[in-house]
Amino acid sequence: MRRRSFLLWAGASGATAAGGVLGLRRWQEITPALRYPGRDEGHFLRERRALPAPAEIVETDVAILGSGIAGLTAAWKMKKDGHSDFLMVDGPQPYGNAAGGQFGDLAFPTGGHYLPLPSPESFHVREILADIGVIQRDAMAERPYYDERFVLHGPEERLLFNGVWQDGFIPTEGVAEEELAEHRRFFAEVQRLRGLRGRDGKRVFVFPTVESSDDPEWLALDRITLKTWLEQGGYRSPTLHWYLNYCCRDDYGTRYDKVSAWAGLHYYCSRWGQAANAGNGAWLTWPGGMQPVATAMERASGVRRRDGTVVSLKRTAGGVEALCFRLVDGRPHSYLVRARKAICAMPLYVAARVVESIGAYGFDPARHMPAYAPWMVANFLLKRFPDELPHAPLAWDNVVYQEPGLGYVVSTHQDIRVRPPERTVFSAYVALSDRTPEAARKWMNGASGEELLALASVDLKAAYGANFAACVERVDITLRGHAMAAPLPGFRGNAGLKALREADGAILFAHADLSGFSVFEEAAWWGYRAAQLALKG
Repeated sequence: MRRRSFLLWAGASGATAAGGVLGLRRWQEITPALRYPGRDEGHFLRERRALPAPAEIVETDVAILGSGIAGLTAAWKMKKDGHSDFLMVDGPQPYGNAAGGQFGDLAFPTGGHYLPLPSPESFHVREILADIGVIQRDAMAERPYYDERFVLHGPEERLLFNGVWQDGFIPTEGVAEEELAEHRRFFAEVQRLRGLRGRDGKRVFVFPTVESSDDPEWLALDRITLKTWLEQGGYRSPTLHWYLNYCCRDDYGTRYDKVSAWAGLHYYCSRWGQAANAGNGAWLTWPGGMQPVATAMERASGVRRRDGTVVSLKRTAGGVEALCFRLVDGRPHSYLVRARKAICAMPLYVAARVVESIGAYGFDPARHMPAYAPWMVANFLLKRFPDELPHAPLAWDNVVYQEPGLGYVVSTHQDIRVRPPERTVFSAYVALSDRTPEAARKWMNGASGEELLALASVDLKAAYGANFAACVERVDITLRGHAMAAPLPGFRGNAGLKALREADGAILFAHADLSGFSVFEEAAWWGYRAAQLALKG
C-alpha cells in the first residue's frame, strides 16, 4: 500500500482503529474501472481531426442523431404514429444520461435513477409509460394505476445528520423550533405555488416547462438565484438552506446560489403527480436506473441503430447529410447518412460543433450556450451489506449532511423477496459543485483512480467508516464532464434556445438542453415534438 493511497483514505474517513487498518488494506486491492463516455469522441470533434472517406452511405427517411431519452422518444412517437423508416445514430454512449451497467446479474445506474410520477400535463410521459407497461391502466386519469414493482417502496430516504440517521432529507432531529417553523412555512408556500396560475391562465410551474405561465410577475423569479429568493423571503434556517442547496446540486448539478429561483422552485412546485396505488409525491425507480425505461422505449419503437457519432450535419437539396464516425482501437471509421429530415437529439455543446451554420437558426454559441455541470457516479459492488448505525434503517436514497457528495442509492432496494439479497450495489453520486465547472472538468480529466475513488467514497466513509472497504468487490466510476445544462438566472429568456425550439425544417432539434436543464420530462417532450414535425411533411 502506497503512502499516498493511505492518506487519501484516512483523510476522508479519519479511521485509525485496528479494524479500520484492515479495511484500508482490503481497499487497496480495488482498482476502480474509470468510464469517460464521450470523452474521446468529444476531443476528436474539438480538435477537428481528419476523417477517412466514408466507407458506406446509409439512406433513411428520418435520421435520429443521438440515443438519449429525446432521441428514443422521437423514435417511439414516430412508430406510434405509423412510421418506421428511421435510423438512429447512437452517439458516443447508447442511452446517454439514461445509461446503466451490470455487475453480473446486478444492474446499476450510471446516470439518472428515478422518475417522479408525471402530472396530467405531462401526457407525453404518461403515454410512454402506458405503452411500455409501467402504467397499467387509466393512464390519463388523475390517479393512474402503476406497476407496483416500479413504485418506490419504503424506507425511501434518510439523512445522516450530526452522526445520527433520521428519516427524510431535511434535518429535524435536534433542530430548534424556530428553524422547524421555517421548514413548515417554506413547504406551505410550495403547496400554494403548486396551484397558482398566471394571468395567462397557465400554471406557474409545470412540465413541460414551455406550458408554464409567461406572466411577467413569475418570470421575474428567473432574474435572481434561489438563495436570493430565500433571503428576500426571510428564510434564515441553516438546515433549510442546506436542504435546498442539496436539492439544486442533486437536480441541476449546481449550487442554489447559482441556480435561477424559477428553476429552484420549479423543482418542488411542478412535481405533484398522483397514483391510484401510491402516495402523493411517489417515485418510480429501477435497479438499473433509467436504462430499463430506455431499453423498453427502444423495443417499442423498433428503431434501427448504428454505432457512431455525428461529426457534421448539413442541409442538401434533397434533405440532409450526416457524416458519422466511430473509433476502433483509437482509429476513426466513417460513414454517411442521407435522409429527408434529421432530428438533432444531442447536447447543444455538441450540436454547436456539428450542425453546419447553426447561427442561421438564431443560436449563437457565444451568447446562448448553457453552462454545463460535471457529474460523477461511482458504483460499488458489495459482497455483503455493511453494518448500519442505529435509528433509521438503510433506505433507497441515503444522504450525508455535507458537500459535495449527494449520498448513495441502493440498487437492490426494489427487491421484493422476504430476505434481502446477499450482494448489492451502492451507487454514490457526486456533483462537483464545490468548484467551477471548468475547474471540475480539468480535475476529473487529470485525477488518478485513487483520487477519484477517494472523492466518490466520502459519503460512504462517513456512514460506515473504514470498515466499508472490506465489503467492496469492485468499483466502477463514470465521469461526465458535461452531464447537464445548469439553469442559471436568465435561462428562461434565452433567445437562442427559443429559436432552436421553434426550428421547423430539414433539421429539427430535440434535447433537454432546449429547456435549459436536464430532466426526463423535458427531453421526452422535445423528442415528442420533433417526431410530430418530422412526419408532418
